[in-house]
Amino acid sequence: MKRFLLPILALLAAAPAPAAPPLQMAITMDDLPVHGPLPPGETRLDVARRILKALRAARVPEVYGFLNAHWLESEPETEAVLREWRRAGYPLGNHGWSHQGLGALSVADYEAEIARDEPLLKRLANGSDWRWYRYPFLDEGADAAKRAEVRRYLASNGYRIAQVTMSYGDYEYNEAYARCLTAPDADGLKRLEAGYMESVRSAVDYARAASRAAYGRDIPYVLLTHISPMNARMFPKVLAYYKAQGFRFVTLAQAERDPAYRADVDPTLPPSPPVATGPLPKRYDPRPLLESVCLKP
Repeated sequence: MKRFLLPILALLAAAPAPAAPPLQMAITMDDLPVHGPLPPGETRLDVARRILKALRAARVPEVYGFLNAHWLESEPETEAVLREWRRAGYPLGNHGWSHQGLGALSVADYEAEIARDEPLLKRLANGSDWRWYRYPFLDEGADAAKRAEVRRYLASNGYRIAQVTMSYGDYEYNEAYARCLTAPDADGLKRLEAGYMESVRSAVDYARAASRAAYGRDIPYVLLTHISPMNARMFPKVLAYYKAQGFRFVTLAQAERDPAYRADVDPTLPPSPPVATGPLPKRYDPRPLLESVCLKP
């Protein structure tokens, strides 16, 4: 027996180690149809079309757009953004009617915000699954009883919770980007773009370190980003960076099928307790740049 076993052991020792599973990322986009100030000459529809063009070019299979329907009262023309999103084949989800955090409202008022978003979602769904909910500000409530009550409401209405495990803070760049284009300041804009990509890189490093510390592996990541003018400008570079890092783009349901998300996605279950991660890499802080770039002397 040994004479057969030894050659097999030798072959196993010489065999290459199994390849690590590919990195996975589901991209989600908040605050449709309006996020951030518009620079001169741009429209909300222009922003959406540029983002969608970048997503299609990168072959991203699905991007949930989380909707705040109140914008259609003051800017009815922005419904065109939502229709463009659906024409691209991407689904919409619920982000609350007017983007109110749970900490700022009573449970009854918060649940009314969720319900008030639904008529527009139903009208635009055309068979897609719109019963994914993204908490505005990712605020699930500091009060345990209040949080549990909202989760019961979501469960009774068939929702899943769209959790987040990566964000590069694109919203922080909104004001500075508008300043740079209004000035105009080409050198300032280059500095801003460099800072933006540093935020993207830093977010990947941070999320991967947190995942490995908590789970011993790379879980499928869920990226939170926004339908902002600067994202429209930078998304081709952002998506190219993710591809260069080895990420494969997947759907939200595929990513959050991972056991790491189970209790946080399913509102019928108690939410997961915080996961200990230990020391993590320091994230890039863009504030010094944002507070100084493209300001008039």
